[in-house]
Amino acid sequence: MSEQRTARTVVLGAGRLLKLKRRKDAVEALGIVAVMVPVLAYIADGQLVLEGGPASWFESVNRLTALVGTSMLLVHMVLIARVPWLEKTIGLDKLTSAHKKLGKPVLYLLLAHSITVIISYSIADGRNPIQTLLSLLGGYGELLLAFLGMLLMLVVVVSSIQAARRRLSYEAWYLIHLASYVSVLIAIPHQFLLGSEFLAQPLINTFYLSLYIFVFANVIWYRSLQPVVASLIMRQHVLAVNREANRTTSITVGGRNIHKLRAEAGQFFMLRILKKGMWWRPHPFSVSASPASEVRFTIGNRGDDTARIQDLEVGTRVVLEGPFGVFSESKRTKQHVTLLAAGIGVAPIRALAESMAAQPGDITVVYRITDASDAALLEELTQICRERNHNLEILSGSRPDGPGFMPKLTDGQEAIPEYARLIAIAPHLPESDIYICGPVAWSESVLHALKKLRISKDQIHVEEFSW
Repeated sequence: MSEQRTARTVVLGAGRLLKLKRRKDAVEALGIVAVMVPVLAYIADGQLVLEGGPASWFESVNRLTALVGTSMLLVHMVLIARVPWLEKTIGLDKLTSAHKKLGKPVLYLLLAHSITVIISYSIADGRNPIQTLLSLLGGYGELLLAFLGMLLMLVVVVSSIQAARRRLSYEAWYLIHLASYVSVLIAIPHQFLLGSEFLAQPLINTFYLSLYIFVFANVIWYRSLQPVVASLIMRQHVLAVNREANRTTSITVGGRNIHKLRAEAGQFFMLRILKKGMWWRPHPFSVSASPASEVRFTIGNRGDDTARIQDLEVGTRVVLEGPFGVFSESKRTKQHVTLLAAGIGVAPIRALAESMAAQPGDITVVYRITDASDAALLEELTQICRERNHNLEILSGSRPDGPGFMPKLTDGQEAIPEYARLIAIAPHLPESDIYICGPVAWSESVLHALKKLRISKDQIHVEEFSW
């Protein structure tokens, strides 16, 4: 078991919650400003034409969709650039969720831009849209690149649809999404070389140029260069490999001054294994022990790269990208805490139970398992709770016939709602910060029970194992 952190003071209460909300609101306001500035400047410049016939109308829609679509696209990209101040405020899971939600609107805006530019030129030249499209693509190399970029973006968005994602491995999905950067890069020239007089104005030109530089600088540094530089300087490598129950393995990573990564219990890293066939894509894993001079992950064998990770050799070089996530004590505002885990979701819950500041009885840990003889980290979690005087509830048994997170009721047990069973084992739940980590369906069942109990969303923190 890794060393525990020294005692410290944690500030709680409504003031802390308000501060967290204000930081989040400020970040969201920045995104809105990035989209609205060019639109308002366009209108103030008198470029919006409401008269003059269909050609002028389509031209106005063309330019507005280009401005809004481009700004939203850059916001869309910076959401997953893993910028530290942005990630620590919102959390990578929320940033990724917002990134997914923006994908379709961005595509629709850019498609509208493409269609309206063809129609406006077609009306002006008196030709049909197909002839106009072929003429534009044949006469301007920048437009041909932008068209190819649009097709690439369409492929990326389609691959993100739930039905498609279920049929793709993580590795295939990751490779396809690398194409999104290519799609943006090859579309840039047409904006600056063939843009309107409005985009040629020094202030607007500087605005977009600065936005592009900011986004790509952050993507290149935080997603590519910084983790590699840190890995080389720290000489990050595998220190130990230990088999755990339920087809899981704990991998301990060390290196020079690895504590300078400033990881917190509950956070996760993107772990990149520098071995043949594995080095080119990272995988997200939560730390399973309070980070100090080393970082430990407990990884379940899901049949993909995680199967190969089970057999890693000590000394294997790795790259740690992170830490990420706000599934940590940084979001805590209550004295009481309830930690709920299922499956490999026990990894970050175990780390939180070990590290959180608490008086005896402040923390309740609920661990949903099928069989105590085959539950990952159960022995460690039991020892932590005993030493720190946490309340530990082990929910052992088979799954219910329908949806639910509690074990199936046995013959003779009274049929009571799951939310009532939960409040019975965790009586401090209504005044607790609640941390939930486990499979998506299980977590959703827990959230449904908390909704029945009218628990405020501000008290609930969820970490899901999905991509």
